[in-house]
Amino acid sequence: MTFLTEAVTEPNVLLDSVKLVAAAGIGLLVTVVQRYTRRGQPLTRSMEQASVLLCVAGALTMLIIGGSVARAFGVAGAASVIRFRTPVDDPRDITVLYLLMALGMSSGLGLFAVAGVGALFLCVCLLTMGRGTVDVARSMKVALVADGRQFPEAHVSKVFADHRIAVTPLEVFYGDQATVRYRAVLETDASLEKVSAALLNVGSAGLKSVSWEAPRKAL
Repeated sequence: MTFLTEAVTEPNVLLDSVKLVAAAGIGLLVTVVQRYTRRGQPLTRSMEQASVLLCVAGALTMLIIGGSVARAFGVAGAASVIRFRTPVDDPRDITVLYLLMALGMSSGLGLFAVAGVGALFLCVCLLTMGRGTVDVARSMKVALVADGRQFPEAHVSKVFADHRIAVTPLEVFYGDQATVRYRAVLETDASLEKVSAALLNVGSAGLKSVSWEAPRKAL
C-alpha cells in the first residue's frame, strides 16, 4: 500500500511578513478611497476595520494553504462554518469585500503586481462611480419632546425649513410633556447633530430632547 505525501516547504518569515503588510496596505488604501466616495453615507468604523482585516485574512489564508491540497480542503471546510450576521445595506460594500479578499489572496501568493494593479483599478472604479452617484434623500423618524405642555411648533417648523427637511406629523401626545413624532425626509449630507442642536437651542427654547430613528425595513 502506498501513501501520497505532500512536501511542505519551510515558511519564509520575512517574505510572508511583506505579503501580510502589502495586503494590509491594499485594504487600507481601498478603505480610504471608499470612505472618500461615500461622504454622504459614511461607512461605520467596524465596517472599515473589517475591510482591512478581510484583505489580510485573504493573504493569511493563502500563506496557510501554501502548496498543500489537504490544507486547502481544511481551510475551505473551516470557512464554510463562518457566517456574517451583520446586514450590509449597500450591495457595493459586499462586492468590495469580496474584491478585497481576492486582492489579499493575490498578496498571499506573492503576486504583488496583480494585487497592486487590481487595487489601483478598484480605487479608480470607486472614484468614478462615486462621482456619478446622485444623492438620494433619506427618510428618518424623529421624536421631539417638549419641556412642558406647550409644544414650540413655530420654532420646530423654522428649523426644519432652514435645513430643507420635509416633515409629516405621525403622532402627537399632550401630557406633562408634549411629544410629537415626525417622518422626516432630508438630504444625505444633512447633519443630524446640527439639526438637533438647532432644535434644542435654549434661546429659542421649548424642547427637552430630540431622537432620530431610521425606519425599520421589512424582513
